[in-house]
Amino acid sequence: MLKFVSLSAAALLLIAGPALAAPDDLPAPAESGGRAPSGLMRYDTNKDGVVDRAEWKAGQEARFKRLDTNGDGKLTQDELFARTPAIGNSVLPTDRQAQRQSTYFQLLDADKDGVVTLVEFMAQADRNFARCDINKDGRIDTAECRQALQRRPAER
Repeated sequence: MLKFVSLSAAALLLIAGPALAAPDDLPAPAESGGRAPSGLMRYDTNKDGVVDRAEWKAGQEARFKRLDTNGDGKLTQDELFARTPAIGNSVLPTDRQAQRQSTYFQLLDADKDGVVTLVEFMAQADRNFARCDINKDGRIDTAECRQALQRRPAER
């Protein structure tokens, strides 16, 4: 049960991760009253209301590059979670946040070498897209991802 909760939390963190990115990463579209899209929909570059695999892949690759602050092509745990806000007035993550971050980093670091490469990062991004794409049409939106996260493991 704990493994399921940890993996669910990790998947949720990756899907929610784009919402944690700095709001100035993308220009604000004029037609939405100056507000930039957030979360999953920030990857909807053609503004058709869904994110297709190509948009998702391009967005995740760009996200990796933004997170890779030293430009070495690898993410450390510190780089991966540098933008994650702490709870309350603390500048440090809570013990629970730190444990979730560690669990998620270990999930991404498939070869267990202490860093996450673009290949490892994109492998998890592909798994997350597939998990959200319930109807398997190659397109996802916020509602479909929410529905996917609410499903039990046997239903996936």
